[in-house]
Amino acid sequence: MSTGTDYGMRVETKDAVPQARQRIETALKSQGFGILTEIDVKATLKSKIDVDFDDYLILGACNPSLAHQGLQSERELGLMLPCNVIIYRDEQRGTTVVSIFDPRVGMTLAGNSELEDLAEVAREKLEAALKEFQSAMR
Repeated sequence: MSTGTDYGMRVETKDAVPQARQRIETALKSQGFGILTEIDVKATLKSKIDVDFDDYLILGACNPSLAHQGLQSERELGLMLPCNVIIYRDEQRGTTVVSIFDPRVGMTLAGNSELEDLAEVAREKLEAALKEFQSAMR
């Protein structure tokens, strides 16, 4: 697993986007996350501005227990929920990328130490899901 950016964690796989999506959803579920939202960027860009784009999904993952704890501490936390997971095809490399936003990055903006601690727990669970995803590739 690599960080990929200063604000996310990522894994690459040879799987197609639908298979990668299924595996990451299973791994996220094992860590208490469910998918609340989905944006099919390829379909949206085609229908809205008639642009062709690679397969690219944005999934909104939520761990209800962690979200509840965070919202009790900071009502405005909803601005940073759910946790974004992206799955896209990198045709140049011949891989599919699964990347998850690091919740610690967003929570530092709030300046609330309770949220920073909660973000660390969320990151550990998301990182565990990516490791599970990665181990299922072998």
